[in-house]
Amino acid sequence: MTEHGQGAHDPGAPGPAGTPWTASRQAPSVQQLESFLILAEELHFGRAAARLFVTQPALSRQLRSLEERLDVILLQRSRRHVEITPAGAALLPKARAVVEAMAGLCRAAGSHSRQIDGRLVIGSIGAEAAMPYTRAVLDELHACHPRLRTSVRSLDLATHFDALERGEVDVLFLRPPVPPGIETLTMATEPRVACLPADDPLAGRDEVTLAELSGRPVVDVPPQCPRMWWRFWAADPRPDGSPVRYGPVVPDMEALLLAVSRGQAMAFLPAAARSFFPRPGISYVAVQDLPPGTAALAWAARNRTLPTVAAIRRAAATVLRNAPMDP
Repeated sequence: MTEHGQGAHDPGAPGPAGTPWTASRQAPSVQQLESFLILAEELHFGRAAARLFVTQPALSRQLRSLEERLDVILLQRSRRHVEITPAGAALLPKARAVVEAMAGLCRAAGSHSRQIDGRLVIGSIGAEAAMPYTRAVLDELHACHPRLRTSVRSLDLATHFDALERGEVDVLFLRPPVPPGIETLTMATEPRVACLPADDPLAGRDEVTLAELSGRPVVDVPPQCPRMWWRFWAADPRPDGSPVRYGPVVPDMEALLLAVSRGQAMAFLPAAARSFFPRPGISYVAVQDLPPGTAALAWAARNRTLPTVAAIRRAAATVLRNAPMDP
């Protein structure tokens, strides 16, 4: 005696096999096909039901409905034995292909549904927009979210933190340190160099020390800049505790370079400035005892979970995980 109910046909008996799927002859559901696949693996109703988190009677009903819809007997079962039929064995790979195809469809749909629409405004200071890590992050972001519109704004030294705080930009490629309320992901580390007037006696040297630069004024920035940020970039105080003497106030990189070229002051800049900011009247010199600086992607802490901000944070983390970069 079997558990199989009435209504399913012998695979060799005549039946409506050529009948198109209609409301009276429904196509199998993916859930039914999954139940068949698990049963074919286990050949045991109890174990299969446990894997599917259903009761044995519910699993029997699923299989019976599937057999009726396909008009074939897939499994022969008694109280102590379950065996796949020749028809079931023949249909097994096709059932598996349907289930896998549906899973692929759902994954693709999920990927598209997670794509982010909208607009992301990205700030950049100095040459940060041209750095390899910035380009890699934007490439990764656009690959994952092709519908996300991005724009890059070049910001000056004086206002770049304010632009992030006021929401004029959503994220910012910058050079730490940063004031409270801003979070960062470090993208690269590089040496800092002295930016000197070309006629400075030290300009022709391969390397100098901070002590040798003592007494030379350093360009200053407007008061709205966080002081802790500029003191780091001015190497203030020096290792011996002496304070730095500041020179003219400059709002942006071009004003900084002009002040240095005119001999009014010096500056400390990332080593990448040698390539990105060559200017007549300026010389870049390595500083032996000056700690390196970092480059980072920054965002306001309160905005870290916004979908667009989270998307570029993930893109930056992927870039770092796949290929850590230096400027």
